[in-house]
Amino acid sequence: MRLILIGPPGSGKGTQAKLLSKRLHLAHIGTGDILREAIRAKTPLGTIAEPYILRGELVPDDLVNEVIAERFRQDDRPDCFVTDGYPRTVAQAAAFDLVLRQQFLDLTGVLFLLVDDEEIVRRMTGRWSCPKCKSTYHLVNNPPRKPGVCDVCGTTLIQRADDREATVRERLKQYHKNTEGLLNHYRSRGLLHEVHGIGTIDEIYDKIVEELKQAKPTC
Repeated sequence: MRLILIGPPGSGKGTQAKLLSKRLHLAHIGTGDILREAIRAKTPLGTIAEPYILRGELVPDDLVNEVIAERFRQDDRPDCFVTDGYPRTVAQAAAFDLVLRQQFLDLTGVLFLLVDDEEIVRRMTGRWSCPKCKSTYHLVNNPPRKPGVCDVCGTTLIQRADDREATVRERLKQYHKNTEGLLNHYRSRGLLHEVHGIGTIDEIYDKIVEELKQAKPTC
């Protein structure tokens, strides 16, 4: 299968992409991983991308597109894959369409994880972590025994700036702005499959597998 996962930040698409990769034997194409590898290998594209990553900024579309295209031009290009976090805009989708056509690869489907904004806010703003031992907690799903204190080492917990409510809501605003056209792009081609992203990890995975039964296998 050749799949694209789309969903808001905190929807669990990264977790589901890893499960699909492991259980269906698909290459996991994550732009973050590819960019970090390019930076580690000091490739020309990695050198250009590094300042954006270090500043915590989104890497420009044209640069991300070229990094993905370079991956698919390699001799060990993935024939069966699931992407996570790419494409995130219509411009990226159009660029990826071109790359796939050049490689004579057809998409199986595009999976859209449906999770409403308030649930995303609840999930992300509840995340806290220990700056010393890196243990992670969630105020609802996995709270520390003593509020604000790490169970493992007793260090005061911190919340990442990305997980503060104002930041989460701004990220969701930008996500919706970019995603409407992206969904229409794939919906018009009959590739879009909507999956409710509420439930346990395995429950959501089972929903995805059930939805994929409607898709035409491509590899």
